[in-house]
Amino acid sequence: MTENLTRAAAAETITDGPGSVITLLTDTPELTCNTASFEVGAAGAPVHFHTKATEFFHVTDGMLDVLVGDEIHTLGKGDFISIPAGVKHAFAPAAGRTAEVLVGFTPGMARFDYYRLLGRVRAGEATVQDIIDSQPVYDNHYAESEAWAGRPRSADA
Repeated sequence: MTENLTRAAAAETITDGPGSVITLLTDTPELTCNTASFEVGAAGAPVHFHTKATEFFHVTDGMLDVLVGDEIHTLGKGDFISIPAGVKHAFAPAAGRTAEVLVGFTPGMARFDYYRLLGRVRAGEATVQDIIDSQPVYDNHYAESEAWAGRPRSADA
């Protein structure tokens, strides 16, 4: 067995949207992990599902809204949730809150290039169509949810 060590100072970071930073930790066939840091009002991840992996979230600070199917859960510091393959989900900081989250996939999904693509779109070096076209490559399939579309996004809502 070979360990997989990523030092914080050497970890690659990607800004994928306003107020959102992804830090890449490990991307092996067994496990993909990153952290996600969200400022107040960050969009988070749109509704999607994976066909091959369970995705999990551990909130290390702040509060995170997570859509699972058609139900929204608000997770606080220390909370954990896993979402099986095939179940639509989305996530973003709770209204008026920040969130720091450990995100993982098992089995691993060779997903770091997907995050890099998001960063290239943000930088104007790729298009949203490139993301749409990448759905089968990165097992990230977009969906819709009335519950998610209608959730409060600001503390005043």
